Amino acid sequence: MFLIFDPVYWILAIFGYLIMFALAGWVAPKVAGRVAGKFSLYTSMFLLLVLILGTSAGIIYLILTISEITVDIFGLIAFLLGINLLIYLISPYIINMSYGAKKSEELQRLVNEVSATLGVRAPTAVVVHSPPNAFAYGNFLTGKFVAVSDALINVLSKDELMAVIGHEIGHHKHKDNLFMLLLGLLPSMIFYLGYMLIRSSGSDRRGSQLAIVGIIAVVFSFVIQILVLAFSRLREYFADTEGVFVAGKDAMQRSLAKIHYFYHRYPSIKAEISENKFRTLFIYALVNAIAEPITRMDIERLKKEKVSPIQEFLSTHPPIPKRLAFIDSLRF
Repeated sequence: MFLIFDPVYWILAIFGYLIMFALAGWVAPKVAGRVAGKFSLYTSMFLLLVLILGTSAGIIYLILTISEITVDIFGLIAFLLGINLLIYLISPYIINMSYGAKKSEELQRLVNEVSATLGVRAPTAVVVHSPPNAFAYGNFLTGKFVAVSDALINVLSKDELMAVIGHEIGHHKHKDNLFMLLLGLLPSMIFYLGYMLIRSSGSDRRGSQLAIVGIIAVVFSFVIQILVLAFSRLREYFADTEGVFVAGKDAMQRSLAKIHYFYHRYPSIKAEISENKFRTLFIYALVNAIAEPITRMDIERLKKEKVSPIQEFLSTHPPIPKRLAFIDSLRF
């Protein structure tokens, strides 16, 4: 049966999204507010990863124990892994065609310089036609790429551009694309396991028991999705540290502030970015560059801007004000 025509699937999906919005708007901000600043970036990533893996393992174990392996979990894992790996393998070709990516010798020289500073092999530098943005992509078949839009190149100074490139190479250095691809399988797998238990509950003698476990699994799949989004935001902070290492705090902050103010000034372009299927790759995505100079006063004012908790906790990227504040805290 095609899921798109299955009312049970849609009821569970809507129910899960309501839970996710409730958590993002109420519970998550309170928890984050209490633990903010208590852990280093590395400790936070480690603890969050343990929480994601531990919770996922516990829910999957519960499903397997209760269902007595009535669910073909290995087939489901193979199915989800196959789909995601296929997307991972073909996405560079799609990106290159969609954005008209073109190699640039001038940009490649900057990428080579930044890569040498970070002690990694230089990816291929390409210029894409889009609003101000930059992103890292690629795989073992296509090689690694760092894309910078022509609009962003015209907006940033050399040191600001190097900071942005450092951020993107940081994603390659930390293997973030593959890391997040694999981690993102967990909430999907748990959701579908829960859905399959609920669907099979009507024809099983333990119907109510399977249905309850299935609903629990669906709820936790959305909880884990929020945790995965939180982990993604931490990886963005992690990549920012590479940009700071390359070009300094001021250049990294100015580049982020310029991008922020550009999208703040042109909301229609921001909407275009937020709806893009590749938005998780962008240096700026789903959070609130101008060619004019950015002053220290602009940056300080931006740090004080209020951030919507729901917008933040349902995004792969941390808000620019928080990224600017994080950069201030870095020590090398």
